[in-house]
Amino acid sequence: MTRKLYLGIDIGTFESKGVLVDETGEIVAQASRPHKMLVPQPGWAEHDPEKDWWGDFCFISQKLIADSGVDPKAIRAVGTSAIGPCMLPVDAEGNPLTNGVLYGVDTRAAKEVEELTRRIGEEVILDVCGNALTSQSVGPKILWLKNNRPDIFARAAKIVTSTTFIVQRLTGHCVVDHYTAANSSPLYDVGKLAYTDALAPDIVPLDKLPEPMWSTDIAGHVTGKAADATGLAEGTPVICGTIDASAEAFSVGVLAPGDMMVMYGSTIFIIQLTQDRVRDGRLWYAPWMFPGEHASMSGLATSGTLTHWFRDEMAREVDPATAFAALAEEAAGSPPGANGLVMLPYFSGERTPIHDPHAKGVLFGLNLTHKRGDIYRALIEGIAYGTNHIFETYAEAGAAPKRLMAVGGGTKNRLWLETTSHVSGLRQILARRTIGASYGDACLAAIGVGDVGRDAIMRWNPVESEVAPLTHPAHARNYRLFRELYRNTKQLMTKLDG
Repeated sequence: MTRKLYLGIDIGTFESKGVLVDETGEIVAQASRPHKMLVPQPGWAEHDPEKDWWGDFCFISQKLIADSGVDPKAIRAVGTSAIGPCMLPVDAEGNPLTNGVLYGVDTRAAKEVEELTRRIGEEVILDVCGNALTSQSVGPKILWLKNNRPDIFARAAKIVTSTTFIVQRLTGHCVVDHYTAANSSPLYDVGKLAYTDALAPDIVPLDKLPEPMWSTDIAGHVTGKAADATGLAEGTPVICGTIDASAEAFSVGVLAPGDMMVMYGSTIFIIQLTQDRVRDGRLWYAPWMFPGEHASMSGLATSGTLTHWFRDEMAREVDPATAFAALAEEAAGSPPGANGLVMLPYFSGERTPIHDPHAKGVLFGLNLTHKRGDIYRALIEGIAYGTNHIFETYAEAGAAPKRLMAVGGGTKNRLWLETTSHVSGLRQILARRTIGASYGDACLAAIGVGDVGRDAIMRWNPVESEVAPLTHPAHARNYRLFRELYRNTKQLMTKLDG
């Protein structure tokens, strides 16, 4: 019997990963490739789509096929995901006209967010789109492009996101999954599952946006040109795909209402499946990857990004390969509560639940006895406090999580993982494989061609371990200070922006 294989590739903020998997979930080959997030000025975050998105996809696809030695014709389907929601104008041939503008970490459209919200009204936007307008919303970023780069806007045949860009390169078809399309506020009606220009007819003609479909729908097949670039067989089915976070949630078995994924990556990103649509402007909403299902999302703006910044700026003398382990050891010498230090991790503004592009990083409580380990622990605890603020917001919205699945590269940072449970009092579950979105992509591809059902992921990736919470009074005290510190400095943060 011929072994059935599925290719999954995910393009992340700092790294792209790929996996070749068989119908039992066994990993045949893995590959990865790092890249950089470009920050041309404060508040901006970009990728080079040719190099970081398509270039990484082609490199990883070729490497997986070469390393495994498989016949490309044995690959039954391809699934891909990427960071999102992004904003990229492309010409009629699908060529990028600018760098890709990244998700909520890019806050360049703050003015457009405020303008559109004022003009349309918060309640109307929330009712129609399911989401308040924030730095995560694509609509204001398209308006920013129109206002600030009118020549490029005029040349754009389509305005796409990262996954759309890759799938279009593979198949020639410009499509987007409904889960991703819902981030196009105020241009997507979650009730009708369709684009709308009723709220903001002046942003962009709707025919410049990709065609929505479900994540496991077949978007098209690998073209001859794409086959030459990727090593895949011409004619291989390609599913529509999705954003990295949703593929990652699926990869660890987030399947039922009450299941919540906590993704420890360059940012903390959270997805919870819910019985019905959650209407709360502090959280994001989208139809899930499958018809009739609902998801409520949230995320911090800087998490793993902040640990990288600390390593690169505050531990330059340490070998980067061992720096995180060394910093964790130093932080272990600092007690819970970081000897009285409290950090606000708002180094790129903040997403949920405060949605404040003017928010700033703050280190509060320093004295001459503090060491680097105290500051690093305060940084980790600050991220955990921000995550707990999100958990509390879900509870206030009537959607307290029932089952937490931790995933992502940050789960290897035991201090970060455990501190999150200790601060929140919530138990976290880890699946056997924390490969992430690319593994979910492969399973979604197998579903797309009808080879497995959705429950296959539970067999592919069963529960492996748990993290139990421990109570520390210093965490409770510092969390209260964390919340107060933001409230008391919010106006000062805005003044810094002039």
